[in-house]
Amino acid sequence: MENILQLFVLLPLVGYLITLLIPRKNERALSIVSIFTVGLHMVGFFAFALYWLFTGQATLNYNFLELYQTEEFSFFLDFYFDQVSCAYMAVASILTFLVTIFSRYYLHRDPGFKRLFNNILFFYFGLNLIIFAGNFETFFVGWEILGITSFLLIAFYRDRYLPVKNGLKVVSLYRLGDLCMLMSIWLCHHLLHENITFIKMNNPLYLDSTLGHDYIGSLVVCFLFLLAAAIKSAQFPFSSWLPRAMEGPTTTSAIFYGSLSVHLGVFLLLRTAPIWEHFIWIKIAIGLLGLVTAVVASGIANVQPTVKTQIAYSSIVQIGLMFIEISFGWHLFALLHFAGNAFLRTYQLLVSPSVLSYLIHDQFYNFEPKPKKVNSPAMKRLRYTFYVLGIKEFNLDFFQLRYMWTPFKWIGKRLDFLNNRIFIYILGLFYVLGILMFIYDGRAHWELFQVLKYSYAIVGVVLILKAFTERGDAKRAWTMIAASQMFIAITIAFNEDVALGQIIIFLSGVVVSAIVGYVCLVKITTIENNISLNNFHGHMYEHPKFGLAFLLASLGLAGFPFTPTFLGIDLLFSHIHTHQFLLIGLTATSFVFLELALLRLYARVFLGPHVKSYHEIAYKSS
Repeated sequence: MENILQLFVLLPLVGYLITLLIPRKNERALSIVSIFTVGLHMVGFFAFALYWLFTGQATLNYNFLELYQTEEFSFFLDFYFDQVSCAYMAVASILTFLVTIFSRYYLHRDPGFKRLFNNILFFYFGLNLIIFAGNFETFFVGWEILGITSFLLIAFYRDRYLPVKNGLKVVSLYRLGDLCMLMSIWLCHHLLHENITFIKMNNPLYLDSTLGHDYIGSLVVCFLFLLAAAIKSAQFPFSSWLPRAMEGPTTTSAIFYGSLSVHLGVFLLLRTAPIWEHFIWIKIAIGLLGLVTAVVASGIANVQPTVKTQIAYSSIVQIGLMFIEISFGWHLFALLHFAGNAFLRTYQLLVSPSVLSYLIHDQFYNFEPKPKKVNSPAMKRLRYTFYVLGIKEFNLDFFQLRYMWTPFKWIGKRLDFLNNRIFIYILGLFYVLGILMFIYDGRAHWELFQVLKYSYAIVGVVLILKAFTERGDAKRAWTMIAASQMFIAITIAFNEDVALGQIIIFLSGVVVSAIVGYVCLVKITTIENNISLNNFHGHMYEHPKFGLAFLLASLGLAGFPFTPTFLGIDLLFSHIHTHQFLLIGLTATSFVFLELALLRLYARVFLGPHVKSYHEIAYKSS
């Protein structure tokens, strides 16, 4: 019976690959394949779930594929099924099927019709990976897929400025959540000394014997999981990204940010409950986080001027209440709450245009002002203060920009001296020297290696920060991004006796992606002459093939799960030890800004209003 789990994961992937081969103008074939794929998945799952329910509800685990194995490390895809998976998949299959049917008519004759169905099926594939994941590695693959599909669907109307800008805002916070997930997985590897499966994690005796000896490390793991869940579910102080994500089509807003994707933080807490449920401070933190979010988001929701943002903040309120329920141990109640909220928000978003028109008509003819109430001056002042804070959304965007990203932008702008060719040649020689030392000296100069590894890590971070803030040549920014990955690789090589094969696994995807991306930029520069990063160029309109190739190269360079680099990242992180705080901090910083710099580069060259004035320019938000 466990073998069937792989079919549910692979079916959306097969449907996605088939839709890639269908011509863009053949809407009928695209919609039929998509609806049939999602419908077959739904029917098959419910048949499987009913059989599972009536045969004892035994927890299922299936080791699908082992990708890499050493004496100390194992990377494998594992599938798992229990009550939490059943509840989430039941809701996900029904809502995705309904939204896929709705999208067929909603986006009829839209230029992005094919892109929408491609992204829906790819999103559904990633969602299945998360729900059926049997270990953290499989979970993280689906987590990454959902991140990139979110960016692509928020920036769906890519000829407009605001959707692209908001897509970058959202993915910047998603990247922070990715870092928390990666750090928690890395720390679990060192604490448990293996790539643990969820079925093994549910054994309390095993966790007590492994995590019990390191209270602080276990607490840090729990805190990282909580932070990743808070970001993914738009909890305070990260709530402001959810209404920004509503820039995409209403149908995708319904299943992404109204029902499924936004509830994955709740799913993460439920899945990792065996780790954190014994820490009273984590329970208190989860409950307080949910309470603060519910209070703040309810105040913001009541004063929002658009229906989408009202629904977004209302959904955040309910997810905050789910966090409270989970903190009390009411997991089954939280699952029921999730199902109700998911169906309600999807329905509200799909019918919101019609309901809004009816309400406007009713208000125009039947409006009556509310009777004034006499309140005390203190209550009035408090009410007006809360009202203004709600209008300003508690300045969450401002604080995130001011204290999370502006310091790094300030550092990047102070690195303009790297544009000088002399410094580039010096860095090149420095890298060649590191390679020669690694190859010929082996471990003969171990003390020197310990000094050099921090030097190379700092150079890698400096290069990625410079690329992140680059406003000039796109080719120079791309080269710096690729070079930063090369420096990080040699940093890890100096840190420990790393096998050359593991370095090659990491660099194989980096080198190929770097070459492909650079060729795309050279071709665009040859055709268009100028691709300065000072503004958006929108070259996807006239050069869609180059845009697609560059996007794939960017994802490959970032270590997306279709290149060996994704496996290489996990391998290299396993060679950083828990006491090396500076090294993990530098490597993590590089990891966060890597994808941000790449997607920023892609957005400015290929997305946004077209730089040529004879094309239509859409300035307004969608």
